[in-house]
Amino acid sequence: MEVTTNLSLTWIVVGKKILRDICNGVVAFTNDGVGGPTQAEKSKGKSKEKDKQGGTSQEKAVLLVLGCYMRRGLQMQAVGTLKHMKTNTLGMKKGCKACLRDFLGLYGAHMKGPYPVQILTAVGLDSNNGIYPLAHAIVEIENYESWKWFFECLGDDLDLHTMSNFTFVSDRKKGLLQAVSQLFPCSEQRFCLRHIHENMKKQWRTKEYKDHLWDCATATIVLEFNHYMHQFSLYDKLAYEWLKSIPPQHWAKIHFTRRATTYMMLNNFCEVFNGKLVDRRDKPIISCLEFIREYMMKRICNVLKVQQKCVGPLTPTSTKIMEKNEAAAIKYIAEWCGDEKYQVKGPWNDQHAVDMQERVCSYKKWELTGIPCIHVIFVLYNKADHAECVHKIHTYVHKLHWLQSWKIAYGYKLEPIKGRALWPRSKCPMHITPPPHRNQLRRPKKKRRQSMEEKSQSKSESHSQRSDAGPSEIHDHGPHGSGKLTRKFVSVTCSKCGNKGHNSRTCKGQRGT
Repeated sequence: MEVTTNLSLTWIVVGKKILRDICNGVVAFTNDGVGGPTQAEKSKGKSKEKDKQGGTSQEKAVLLVLGCYMRRGLQMQAVGTLKHMKTNTLGMKKGCKACLRDFLGLYGAHMKGPYPVQILTAVGLDSNNGIYPLAHAIVEIENYESWKWFFECLGDDLDLHTMSNFTFVSDRKKGLLQAVSQLFPCSEQRFCLRHIHENMKKQWRTKEYKDHLWDCATATIVLEFNHYMHQFSLYDKLAYEWLKSIPPQHWAKIHFTRRATTYMMLNNFCEVFNGKLVDRRDKPIISCLEFIREYMMKRICNVLKVQQKCVGPLTPTSTKIMEKNEAAAIKYIAEWCGDEKYQVKGPWNDQHAVDMQERVCSYKKWELTGIPCIHVIFVLYNKADHAECVHKIHTYVHKLHWLQSWKIAYGYKLEPIKGRALWPRSKCPMHITPPPHRNQLRRPKKKRRQSMEEKSQSKSESHSQRSDAGPSEIHDHGPHGSGKLTRKFVSVTCSKCGNKGHNSRTCKGQRGT
């Protein structure tokens, strides 16, 4: 790694040198001696060169009108300034409909450019339980009006109306629930269980509370859910009342409907997509949108390569679930009750009723996921043993889990876009500027805000490293890996009076005896 030393560099020279050195593998400057470039000059020069390479935010706002985004699904509401903008493609809309799953995850994140707007995303699930990004919008601020406008655009894309039975999962962002309730009152709203746990950890932090929460949320039988809720009330009455204040139809699996064909309780698949945008959120708006478009284009091609290697009637994820259920179904016993109804007993004194004609099991997993549970699979084994006519086992799986359905969803691809020099001229007004922004006080934070669980994990890891390391290792690396020792237990001595417990700034003038 080469390091250069230079004196008397202005920010213009520094910016050009940074760009040239990045290409040549030179990664750092030294500031030895008077007249060298300061950190501010380096930052200013780097930002100026980035503007030259990628364009400033003002130029990007005008290019949005000139570009072919206007011809490929860009929607914009602007009166002098750019306020709302949503992008998607015809291929992604058709592919989302072909997924046969009325389920969307909603998420909002901050952009970190000179005009820190926010990006709203809608992500679906494909037949292999992978993410399927549908649409994203850049708005001035995340509030009720922004979410309402975003849902109106989604309704036009997916042909949703007031009586649509769609399912949305979110982390209860600002104004999101009100917008969904107003535009789609018949839809099902699920709350991310991890965010509920994060809110719970503000008052109750131990692992026992997390276990009680997950036991209540994952129960698939009404009596089992009531039992776990009662156990939680005996453990902590206040925490139970807090959890009870959240309607269980939003977070408990037993109260979910079978519309979405999934019992997904988390919003982490949206965070997977937003995690791809971390390195591009500080870029100008066109660069960020181009990155998202190219990412989705590459992802579709990567999934197509995986599909070419798949063999079988079901998707890889569904195949693994079926193999696991088939292996566990051997331990069960089925009794025929007439017609197409069966009673299935398990090795742990569990007993469930299965109706093959209605395709219903009292365990509810078959209805929630569309994949036969252990009890249904053993009923099929029992019918085959008695020489009854039984269809192939994959025919009892919902159609969305078939490999052919997965291929149809990814058969809609994104069209390539020409370079900026070939973009056609638009008749829209040219005087469009970024939204007004007022700079906040203090230095802007670039580091992501950690959750309570991440903080506790980092503390436990640092504690284990500190206990395993020797004294010399602790001195070299520091208790938190920062290279410095903590001053938590250091006694401070005042330079004025000589007493301990305070410094010269807070000294009241007393002299030591």
